[in-house]
Amino acid sequence: MKEQDYHADREELKELLRQYENLRAGKVHAFLEEEAFERIIDHFDEIDDFPKALEVAETGLEYFPFSSQLLIKNADLLIVTRKYQEALELLDRALLFDSSDINIPILKTDAYLALDQQEKAVEILEEALHRFEGEDRQELLFELADVYDDYEEFDKVFDCLKLILEEDLTNEEALYKICFWTDFTGRNEESIRLHQHIIDEHPYCELAWFNLGAAYQGLKLYEKAVDAYQYAIAIDEKFDYAYRNMGDAYIRLRQYKEAIEVLEKVVELTRPEEVIYEAIGHCFHRLHNYAQARFHYRKASHMNPDDSKLYYKISLTYIDEGQWEQAVKQLENAMRIHRNVPEYNLAMGECKMNLDHYKEAIQYFSLVVKQRPRNVNGWEALIKCLYQKELFEEACTQCLAALQATEGKPVFLFYYTAALSGAGKWKEAMLQLERAMERAPKLLKKFVELNPAVLQNNQVVDIIARHKKSKKN
Repeated sequence: MKEQDYHADREELKELLRQYENLRAGKVHAFLEEEAFERIIDHFDEIDDFPKALEVAETGLEYFPFSSQLLIKNADLLIVTRKYQEALELLDRALLFDSSDINIPILKTDAYLALDQQEKAVEILEEALHRFEGEDRQELLFELADVYDDYEEFDKVFDCLKLILEEDLTNEEALYKICFWTDFTGRNEESIRLHQHIIDEHPYCELAWFNLGAAYQGLKLYEKAVDAYQYAIAIDEKFDYAYRNMGDAYIRLRQYKEAIEVLEKVVELTRPEEVIYEAIGHCFHRLHNYAQARFHYRKASHMNPDDSKLYYKISLTYIDEGQWEQAVKQLENAMRIHRNVPEYNLAMGECKMNLDHYKEAIQYFSLVVKQRPRNVNGWEALIKCLYQKELFEEACTQCLAALQATEGKPVFLFYYTAALSGAGKWKEAMLQLERAMERAPKLLKKFVELNPAVLQNNQVVDIIARHKKSKKN
């Protein structure tokens, strides 16, 4: 039946095209109705023959000069062919004949935006909002939201979507869009109030529950977010984005077993994604299940072999197990892709140091210090490495450089004390320990970690005791 209708429509269109060509050629022809011109215009529009479509529209207006539909179609084609002022003139004429056609303000908006007259486009839409109701008004609000988006007035985009939902509580397009714009504008409290109202009226609207969860998540209220997502999946058990966001919320709550469970549900429901496998790997890593962490990190890396971060994460699981050589192999993979990432060099330096390859370790730590001179971690690693290798003079030099680069971080006074004592400069070391204890006594453990035997030295014990006593007083 459908095939017969299709062939009938095709034959009818062929006949209309023949009659139109006869009309243009001045031959004997049947009278073409207004609707016939509209159909011929649509035909040429569909096949992207805009000059021909425009010709038909102009011809149609010669016969039906008061047709708002032909004026609108003509204006639409003029906009496509960048004749914006001509289009606006035709739309003004169309408005005189039919002020109830929503295409008029929408096309006017397109023309003014093309002329870079955003204020005028907004004015047209806002004026039209007073004349339309229901679905037409909502369509105009979506148009207005797009205008504000183009001109980066993002709070007003949120306002438009909120208005739509206040009029149509379960408008699916608005519910999808407002979730993004809530996160983008940070208007989470408003979103919570809006979606709680929607849920009061429509308790089985899974998108409203999802958006409520996302707004709670934006405020770092992760337990409330989880509750909202659970309602969403109770309504729609295949709502993969709810599982995905719930997984993130559980990770923030450090509930890694629960996170793994819901993230595995995401894998079950959708096409595998690198980011999901990486998140599952992260959870297993936090649970100290290093084999499973590696398994999932590797799955992610197979999907994106150019992501150096994944090889780095695999290396960290080996580092946590003390498997230094395996960690080095993974870091080499990471550094083949991105050579100068400070975290990679820092991890490689740690591996080399634990493998007693001190010269290489010092080189890696030195690179980190060069890349991030104000970062404490790189300096700490370098100084500890020099101290362990008993390069005390060089450690002293690097402590002074670290103090200067980090604007006098007191931790380096303790390291300087250790390096001076290692170099046999005991008197100066005790002076530095006094300074360090005055500045940050809680960091004493950093000094003791380097050489626990110092607690057997009477001078060191006296300085520590004196500062503890003065603190009590």
